[in-house]
Amino acid sequence: MPWSNRGGPSSGGNGGGPWGSPGGGRGPQPPNLEDLLRQGQDRVRRLIPTSAGGGRGLVLFVLVILAVWGASGFYRVEPDQQGVVLRFGKFVKTTSPGLHYHLPTPFESVLTPRVTLIFREDIGFREADATARVGARFIPEEALMLTGDENIIEVHLSVQWRIINAGDFLFNNDRPQVTVKSAAESAIREVIGHTPLLRVNETRGDIESETRQRLQSTLDSYGAGIQIIQISLRKGEPPAAVIDAYNDVQRARADLERQINEAQAYRNDIIPRARGEAAQIIQAAEAYKQQVVANSDGTAQRFLAVYREYTQAKDVTVRRLYLETMEQVLKAATKVIVDQNGKQGVVPYLPLPEVQRRAQGG
Repeated sequence: MPWSNRGGPSSGGNGGGPWGSPGGGRGPQPPNLEDLLRQGQDRVRRLIPTSAGGGRGLVLFVLVILAVWGASGFYRVEPDQQGVVLRFGKFVKTTSPGLHYHLPTPFESVLTPRVTLIFREDIGFREADATARVGARFIPEEALMLTGDENIIEVHLSVQWRIINAGDFLFNNDRPQVTVKSAAESAIREVIGHTPLLRVNETRGDIESETRQRLQSTLDSYGAGIQIIQISLRKGEPPAAVIDAYNDVQRARADLERQINEAQAYRNDIIPRARGEAAQIIQAAEAYKQQVVANSDGTAQRFLAVYREYTQAKDVTVRRLYLETMEQVLKAATKVIVDQNGKQGVVPYLPLPEVQRRAQGG
């Protein structure tokens, strides 16, 4: 149906299209679609080389575009990086340092985060900020913990960690720093909760080792792709409000240990000596016992031997016993022998040695 605008005050009763009559010279003319298509085709032909013919040039152009597109899939992973390949935005695999290939965009893409950086999280305190001229800050809600013997202790802990699996780290963690810090605080609170107050500083190395094991186990269960490098227990003391009482307890404990050591040293000295003296007395008594028994046995055997001789020759035995007894009696006596053979009367005798002995003794 032809366009008409009859009855309109501005048309003047003339027929024609919405842009007016072609011959009327009024209003803008519509664009020619065929001219627009022809101009677009001319631009494409200018981009395609025509030296080898229209069809072959188009194929060559397409091959070059495909080669450039395919070569865009090569990528290099630096020694301090790991490659994370994504396929349509989904994690597929991780690649080691070196030259690798992935499907070109938009099929696959790659991320190369650095995995050799060492990160640190502080619990219970914040390090001094030289730029802001702020000293180390104490964070009581993190530092104050309950020990195994129900005492309050102030703990400062530093955790050093790094990325060990870039894929797990990027896609299994929303805020990795917060995750590490929260898990480390939970682990140290659990360890301190089983340790008495006075043994915290004595077993510092054991506490660090156990905390590291618990923290690493927790992060592995999350699939966080994080490795704990080192845990340092920088401070493990009672709060400042009770530090004086704690020091008094420590001094009393040191005095107790010293007195126990002194008593142990005295015990180690006196007990071996007493045991030696007791052994010596026992050995002397045993020797005396053996001597008495041997003497008694010898006397009994001698008596039996004399008795056997007596039963066989009584006169001879009696005389022999008499002579032996007199020998024993007269052995120490002063003896004077008077020989009267061939003479009459008694030879005069003056006991000068006996008189001198008595004079000296009196």
